[in-house]
Amino acid sequence: MEIRVKDISKIYGANENQVVALNLASMTIQEGDFISIMGPSGSGKSTLLHIISGLDTPTSGSVLYGSTDIHHGSDKDLSAFRRRKIGFIFQQFNLLPVLTAYENIVMPMLLDKKQADEAYLQELASLLGLKNRLSHLPHELSGGQQQRTAIARALIAKPDIIFADEPTGNLDSKSGGEVMNMLCNIREKMKKTLVIITHDPRIAQMAERRFTIIDGELSEVTAS
Repeated sequence: MEIRVKDISKIYGANENQVVALNLASMTIQEGDFISIMGPSGSGKSTLLHIISGLDTPTSGSVLYGSTDIHHGSDKDLSAFRRRKIGFIFQQFNLLPVLTAYENIVMPMLLDKKQADEAYLQELASLLGLKNRLSHLPHELSGGQQQRTAIARALIAKPDIIFADEPTGNLDSKSGGEVMNMLCNIREKMKKTLVIITHDPRIAQMAERRFTIIDGELSEVTAS
């Protein structure tokens, strides 16, 4: 599914207190793309990701998934669309502490009143090195294992696109590298579209298409 981001702006406040977080950002995401968006803190990259993924609304502009403008419809429809079409990976793992890794992974399916594909879940667990950790609670897992559990949760509903917001930000360099390698391998194996935002140039360089954002201005970097 092609995603067209057209002239997205996000403005907070008014008059002398006005802050422009995004200024007419446009991009097209093709099916199967691996895109990184790099920028410093406060550059607008998280705001852009949240608007593209439907977690936030733009002040102006549109985000079209195929012919569907996700910001013109009911909140209920948008929530259902996100659950079925989009996977999220955040810097904070956002695992429920009283649930096992397995239960955290299947939670999105339960919210959608569906059964998880058990064979697919086991395949994800194998690819992510979690086969022997599914019965463990989050506090019994390392940081890298917690993030890998979060990746499995993002993938369990077989979404079309994965959005990752600083997915290695809470990990040491070794664990972060392992998580990124696994994420890239899964993305390639399962033919997923992946959009990742980062302030780390090493992670940005892993992507096939690279964007930078500075002071709300988005631009694509020409590969050398």
